[in-house]
Amino acid sequence: MNYELKYIPQHIAIIMDGNGRWANERGKERSYGHQAGVEAVRRITSECTRLGVKYLTLYTFSTENWGRPADEVAALMGLVLSSLEDEIFMKNNVRFRVIGDTKRLPDAVQKKLRETEEHTAQNDAMTMVVALSYSSRWEITEAVRQIAADSKEGKISLDAISEDTISQHLTTNFMPDPDLLIRTGGELRISNYLLWQIAYSELYFCDTYWPDFDEAALHKAIESFQSRQRRYGKTEAQVENETEK
Repeated sequence: MNYELKYIPQHIAIIMDGNGRWANERGKERSYGHQAGVEAVRRITSECTRLGVKYLTLYTFSTENWGRPADEVAALMGLVLSSLEDEIFMKNNVRFRVIGDTKRLPDAVQKKLRETEEHTAQNDAMTMVVALSYSSRWEITEAVRQIAADSKEGKISLDAISEDTISQHLTTNFMPDPDLLIRTGGELRISNYLLWQIAYSELYFCDTYWPDFDEAALHKAIESFQSRQRRYGKTEAQVENETEK
Protein backbone atom coordinates (compact mmCIF):
# COMPACT_ATOMS: atom_id res chain seq x y z
CA MET A 1 0.00 0.00 0.00
CA ASN A 2 1.44 3.34 -1.03
CA TYR A 3 0.99 6.70 0.67
CA GLU A 4 1.84 10.25 -0.28
CA LEU A 5 5.06 10.89 1.61
CA LYS A 6 3.98 14.34 2.74
CA TYR A 7 1.26 12.72 4.85
CA ILE A 8 3.46 10.14 6.51
CA PRO A 9 3.93 10.95 10.21
CA GLN A 10 7.60 11.61 10.81
CA HIS A 11 7.46 10.36 14.39
CA ILE A 12 5.23 7.48 15.49
CA ALA A 13 5.11 6.50 19.16
CA ILE A 14 3.53 3.19 20.15
CA ILE A 15 2.28 1.75 23.43
CA MET A 16 2.72 -1.95 22.68
CA ASP A 17 -0.05 -3.42 24.83
CA GLY A 18 -1.69 -6.83 24.89
CA ASN A 19 1.20 -9.30 24.90
CA GLY A 20 0.12 -11.00 28.13
CA ARG A 21 -3.56 -11.21 27.22
CA TRP A 22 -2.65 -12.54 23.76
CA ALA A 23 -0.68 -15.35 25.41
CA ASN A 24 -3.33 -16.09 28.05
CA GLU A 25 -6.02 -16.51 25.40
CA ARG A 26 -3.80 -19.20 23.85
CA GLY A 27 -3.19 -20.97 27.13
CA LYS A 28 0.44 -19.85 27.22
CA GLU A 29 2.66 -18.08 29.73
CA ARG A 30 2.85 -14.29 29.48
CA SER A 31 6.48 -14.58 28.36
CA TYR A 32 5.24 -16.31 25.20
CA GLY A 33 3.28 -13.17 24.35
CA HIS A 34 6.33 -10.97 24.89
CA GLN A 35 8.33 -13.16 22.51
CA ALA A 36 5.61 -12.83 19.89
CA GLY A 37 5.68 -9.08 20.51
CA VAL A 38 9.32 -8.97 19.40
CA GLU A 39 8.26 -10.30 16.00
CA ALA A 40 5.74 -7.47 15.75
CA VAL A 41 8.53 -5.00 16.52
CA ARG A 42 10.54 -6.41 13.61
CA ARG A 43 7.57 -6.15 11.23
CA ILE A 44 6.64 -2.60 12.20
CA THR A 45 10.25 -1.38 12.21
CA SER A 46 10.76 -2.62 8.65
CA GLU A 47 7.48 -1.17 7.44
CA CYS A 48 8.01 2.22 9.09
CA THR A 49 11.42 2.43 7.47
CA ARG A 50 9.93 1.57 4.08
CA LEU A 51 7.23 4.23 4.45
CA GLY A 52 9.69 6.97 5.37
CA VAL A 53 8.95 7.37 9.07
CA LYS A 54 11.98 9.00 10.70
CA TYR A 55 11.40 8.18 14.39
CA LEU A 56 9.67 5.19 15.94
CA THR A 57 9.40 5.25 19.73
CA LEU A 58 8.30 2.05 21.47
CA TYR A 59 7.09 1.84 25.08
CA THR A 60 8.85 -1.36 26.07
CA PHE A 61 9.06 -1.38 29.88
CA SER A 62 7.75 1.26 32.26
CA THR A 63 9.06 2.12 35.71
CA GLU A 64 5.77 0.74 37.03
CA ASN A 65 6.53 -2.60 35.37
CA TRP A 66 9.24 -3.20 37.98
CA GLY A 67 6.34 -4.12 40.26
CA ARG A 68 5.43 -7.16 38.14
CA PRO A 69 6.29 -10.71 39.29
CA ALA A 70 10.06 -11.23 39.45
CA ASP A 71 10.04 -14.11 36.97
CA GLU A 72 8.23 -12.02 34.36
CA VAL A 73 10.64 -9.10 34.84
CA ALA A 74 13.60 -11.47 34.50
CA ALA A 75 12.11 -12.94 31.32
CA LEU A 76 11.57 -9.46 29.89
CA MET A 77 15.17 -8.46 30.63
CA GLY A 78 16.38 -11.62 28.92
CA LEU A 79 14.18 -10.87 25.96
CA VAL A 80 15.62 -7.36 25.69
CA LEU A 81 19.10 -8.86 25.48
CA SER A 82 18.19 -11.42 22.84
CA SER A 83 16.18 -9.01 20.70
CA LEU A 84 18.90 -6.36 20.37
CA GLU A 85 20.35 -8.08 17.34
CA ASP A 86 22.15 -6.31 14.55
CA GLU A 87 19.95 -7.68 11.77
CA ILE A 88 16.86 -5.62 12.49
CA PHE A 89 18.93 -2.42 12.63
CA MET A 90 21.61 -2.96 9.99
CA LYS A 91 19.25 -4.54 7.45
CA ASN A 92 16.92 -1.54 7.66
CA ASN A 93 19.62 1.13 8.21
CA VAL A 94 18.02 1.98 11.57
CA ARG A 95 19.71 3.80 14.41
CA PHE A 96 18.96 2.57 17.92
CA ARG A 97 18.46 4.87 20.93
CA VAL A 98 17.14 4.22 24.42
CA ILE A 99 15.39 6.52 26.90
CA GLY A 100 14.58 5.83 30.53
CA ASP A 101 16.10 5.21 33.94
CA THR A 102 18.55 2.67 32.56
CA LYS A 103 20.65 2.65 35.75
CA ARG A 104 18.01 0.32 37.22
CA LEU A 105 18.57 -2.27 34.50
CA PRO A 106 20.86 -5.31 34.92
CA ASP A 107 24.50 -4.60 34.03
CA ALA A 108 24.39 -6.98 31.06
CA VAL A 109 21.37 -5.17 29.62
CA GLN A 110 23.00 -1.75 30.11
CA LYS A 111 26.13 -2.98 28.33
CA LYS A 112 24.14 -4.38 25.40
CA LEU A 113 22.14 -1.16 25.07
CA ARG A 114 25.34 0.92 24.90
CA GLU A 115 26.90 -1.43 22.34
CA THR A 116 23.81 -1.35 20.12
CA GLU A 117 23.63 2.45 20.27
CA GLU A 118 27.30 2.72 19.31
CA HIS A 119 27.14 0.11 16.55
CA THR A 120 24.12 1.70 14.86
CA ALA A 121 25.13 5.35 15.36
CA GLN A 122 25.80 5.94 11.64
CA ASN A 123 22.50 4.47 10.40
CA ASP A 124 20.22 7.20 9.10
CA ALA A 125 17.07 5.80 7.49
CA MET A 126 15.15 5.87 10.76
CA THR A 127 15.78 6.07 14.50
CA MET A 128 14.11 3.47 16.71
CA VAL A 129 13.80 4.72 20.28
CA VAL A 130 13.07 2.19 23.01
CA ALA A 131 11.51 3.54 26.21
CA LEU A 132 12.93 1.16 28.80
CA SER A 133 12.48 1.60 32.56
CA TYR A 134 10.72 4.78 31.51
CA SER A 135 7.87 6.90 32.81
CA SER A 136 6.98 10.42 31.83
CA ARG A 137 6.62 11.62 35.42
CA TRP A 138 10.12 10.30 36.16
CA GLU A 139 11.44 12.09 33.07
CA ILE A 140 9.79 15.42 33.92
CA THR A 141 10.93 15.19 37.54
CA GLU A 142 14.51 14.64 36.39
CA ALA A 143 14.24 17.61 34.02
CA VAL A 144 12.97 19.86 36.84
CA ARG A 145 15.87 18.77 39.04
CA GLN A 146 18.39 19.57 36.31
CA ILE A 147 16.86 22.98 35.62
CA ALA A 148 16.77 23.77 39.34
CA ALA A 149 20.44 22.81 39.65
CA ASP A 150 21.33 24.98 36.65
CA SER A 151 19.42 27.91 38.17
CA LYS A 152 21.14 27.46 41.53
CA GLU A 153 24.53 27.51 39.81
CA GLY A 154 23.60 30.66 37.89
CA LYS A 155 23.59 28.94 34.50
CA ILE A 156 20.02 30.03 33.80
CA SER A 157 17.74 32.67 35.28
CA LEU A 158 14.17 31.94 36.34
CA ASP A 159 12.86 34.40 33.75
CA ALA A 160 14.71 32.53 31.00
CA ILE A 161 13.02 29.21 31.70
CA SER A 162 10.59 28.42 28.87
CA GLU A 163 8.83 25.48 27.28
CA ASP A 164 11.93 24.99 25.13
CA THR A 165 14.06 24.84 28.28
CA ILE A 166 11.97 21.97 29.59
CA SER A 167 11.98 20.17 26.24
CA GLN A 168 15.76 20.45 26.04
CA HIS A 169 16.13 18.81 29.45
CA LEU A 170 13.96 15.81 28.59
CA THR A 171 15.48 12.51 27.47
CA THR A 172 13.76 12.97 24.11
CA ASN A 173 15.57 16.23 23.31
CA PHE A 174 17.22 14.71 20.22
CA MET A 175 13.98 14.16 18.30
CA PRO A 176 10.73 15.93 17.41
CA ASP A 177 7.51 15.31 19.33
CA PRO A 178 5.36 12.42 18.07
CA ASP A 179 2.94 13.16 15.27
CA LEU A 180 0.97 9.99 15.95
CA LEU A 181 0.58 7.95 19.14
CA ILE A 182 -0.77 4.42 18.71
CA ARG A 183 -1.95 2.21 21.57
CA THR A 184 -2.78 -1.42 20.87
CA GLY A 185 -4.67 -3.84 23.10
CA GLY A 186 -7.96 -2.01 23.57
CA GLU A 187 -7.11 0.17 26.58
CA LEU A 188 -7.93 3.89 26.35
CA ARG A 189 -5.22 5.55 28.41
CA ILE A 190 -1.71 6.97 28.02
CA SER A 191 -0.08 5.10 30.94
CA ASN A 192 2.51 7.71 31.87
CA TYR A 193 4.05 7.80 28.38
CA LEU A 194 5.51 10.94 26.78
CA LEU A 195 3.02 13.19 28.57
CA TRP A 196 4.85 16.42 27.69
CA GLN A 197 5.69 15.38 24.14
CA ILE A 198 2.20 14.32 23.00
CA ALA A 199 0.51 17.65 23.74
CA TYR A 200 -0.50 17.94 20.07
CA SER A 201 -0.04 14.37 18.87
CA GLU A 202 -2.87 12.57 17.11
CA LEU A 203 -4.03 9.61 19.22
CA TYR A 204 -5.09 6.25 17.78
CA PHE A 205 -6.42 3.35 19.85
CA CYS A 206 -7.16 -0.13 18.52
CA ASP A 207 -8.30 -3.44 20.00
CA THR A 208 -5.60 -5.45 18.24
CA TYR A 209 -3.13 -7.05 20.63
CA TRP A 210 0.46 -6.06 19.91
CA PRO A 211 1.60 -9.52 18.67
CA ASP A 212 -1.12 -9.32 15.99
CA PHE A 213 -0.34 -5.73 14.99
CA ASP A 214 0.93 -5.98 11.43
CA GLU A 215 1.55 -3.84 8.36
CA ALA A 216 -2.17 -3.61 7.57
CA ALA A 217 -2.93 -2.43 11.11
CA LEU A 218 -0.18 0.18 10.83
CA HIS A 219 -1.59 1.37 7.51
CA LYS A 220 -5.02 1.75 9.10
CA ALA A 221 -3.56 3.92 11.85
CA ILE A 222 -1.73 6.08 9.31
CA GLU A 223 -4.90 6.42 7.23
CA SER A 224 -6.68 7.70 10.32
CA PHE A 225 -3.85 10.18 10.89
CA GLN A 226 -4.05 11.36 7.28
CA SER A 227 -7.77 12.05 7.58
CA ARG A 228 -7.30 14.53 10.43
CA GLN A 229 -6.56 18.24 10.32
CA ARG A 230 -3.85 19.26 12.76
CA ARG A 231 -4.79 22.76 13.88
CA TYR A 232 -2.52 23.42 16.89
CA GLY A 233 -5.13 25.75 18.39
CA LYS A 234 -5.96 27.55 15.14
CA THR A 235 -9.29 27.48 13.34
CA GLU A 236 -10.01 25.17 10.43
CA ALA A 237 -10.16 28.17 8.07
CA GLN A 238 -6.75 29.44 9.22
CA VAL A 239 -5.14 26.06 8.57
CA GLU A 240 -6.74 25.77 5.16
CA ASN A 241 -5.54 29.27 4.19
CA GLU A 242 -1.99 28.41 5.26
CA THR A 243 -2.11 25.18 3.27
CA GLU A 244 -3.19 27.00 0.13
CA LYS A 245 -0.28 29.45 0.29
